[in-house]
Amino acid sequence: MKNFLCLLLVIVMAVSCVEKIIEKPAGLIPQEKMTQLLYDLAILNAAKSTNSAILEVHFDSPTHFLFEQYNVDSVQFVQSDIYYASQPLIYEAIYKEVADRLVREKEKMEEARKIANDSLALKSRQVKDSIQD
Repeated sequence: MKNFLCLLLVIVMAVSCVEKIIEKPAGLIPQEKMTQLLYDLAILNAAKSTNSAILEVHFDSPTHFLFEQYNVDSVQFVQSDIYYASQPLIYEAIYKEVADRLVREKEKMEEARKIANDSLALKSRQVKDSIQD
């Protein structure tokens, strides 16, 4: 009897652990598209914090423009975000991909800046050398 109760308890706990907390919404944004959208939102937020006046000149609502580009609306985005948040492993994978992509892009920009600075320094030395001749 004791073994039966233990087995029953284990089965009940196992079933309750796999229970879905949030149902999959009808207009769920696919995981890959959600990752791209979150990446672009991160870039947009960084741009807003850097110089929002430039964004406002070109776009009435940058976030709305971004949603239009991905053919989603804000409700669909929020529902998809909540659904993915209820799936911790998937949500973590999405945000890890966004973070990795941001790091790679940052490294590319730093490399391009270094190359541009090196070429400017070289040109500056060439100009000085030509004046001294």
